[in-house]
Amino acid sequence: MSERPIEATSEASSPQPLYSRTQVNAAGDALIAPSSSLDDLRNARSIVNNWRAAHSLPLDCIRMELQRRVAEFGEDAIVAARLKRLSSIEAKLGRFRSMRLGRMQDVGGCRVVLPSVADVLSITGRYGRKPSPHAVIHSDDYIAEPRASGYRGVHLVSRFRPQGEEQAVYEGMRIEIQLRSRLQHVWATAVETVGTFSGQALKSSVGDERWLRLFALMGSEMAFAEGRPLVPETPKTRQALREELSKVAHRLDAVARLERYRETLRVLEGHVRNGQAEYFHIIVDSMPDDVARVRWNEYAEHEREEAILAFEEVEAAIEHFPGADTVLVRVASIDTLRDAYPSYFADTRVFVDQLKCAIG
Repeated sequence: MSERPIEATSEASSPQPLYSRTQVNAAGDALIAPSSSLDDLRNARSIVNNWRAAHSLPLDCIRMELQRRVAEFGEDAIVAARLKRLSSIEAKLGRFRSMRLGRMQDVGGCRVVLPSVADVLSITGRYGRKPSPHAVIHSDDYIAEPRASGYRGVHLVSRFRPQGEEQAVYEGMRIEIQLRSRLQHVWATAVETVGTFSGQALKSSVGDERWLRLFALMGSEMAFAEGRPLVPETPKTRQALREELSKVAHRLDAVARLERYRETLRVLEGHVRNGQAEYFHIIVDSMPDDVARVRWNEYAEHEREEAILAFEEVEAAIEHFPGADTVLVRVASIDTLRDAYPSYFADTRVFVDQLKCAIG
């Protein structure tokens, strides 16, 4: 796997914060307030976008330091950095109503994917033995204590420390570092892929209970493979785990659906990049030779209701046709998936292989 790093940001070109933390917090509150007028929202988004953009320099500095820490792994370590999308900021503030935007820890985030869980823990330990110039002020070890969703990894929160007078305006900005093993990243890619195609926030534990259960069980299946603690509320023996996983996977037709999603992404890739559509209504048929046939209709932004109606009609019509699937996907969702998981073709294939192995 390879990933194109973000380009280095200089102090001269990096956006600077133009508003106080009090103004930033108020703008975050206005984003999710039902009483906000259009003018309130427009002003709030302007402030939030500046706050978000101002994280570019701290993010770049912490990303470059992270790259130095994992340099020994060469191409086996994948380091990426991103600023949180405005829509994701809004969604998070909506889920956690007491959260203040000025203290949100992942407006800027770095991620590193390493070959094994031992490598993740080794790099994490080095932050304790050789502290970063940007203080790690909080850590969550979701490998030792996996989330109920099945998510595993280590999160560190760094607080930016200026390296000179010209960086003083960025003092205290927080950047989250996520460290994952290859298997943990494969799991996260699959969650994001299914969420994209189902239109559900599965990574936030919202959506179809069957998919949520499958990913919790697969979190434990991968924990068994890595010799690490299991996901809460999943079977404690591998035999019992695999028996339940097999039942859930068959109820969902999970292997076939994941393979159809992967094939759909492959077919649509060029159209998503170069087309003008805002929505794809996709119909996938499994042919007798197990090759997926992908068909789709494209819709502009103003044709959203027409797209929804067409999707609902086809969804009702194919209920009695095993192997057929239909989804309505927004182009921006596929863009987001590609940005966050550039190797999603390979990652979803590994996840399907792991699932097949587990259910026999």
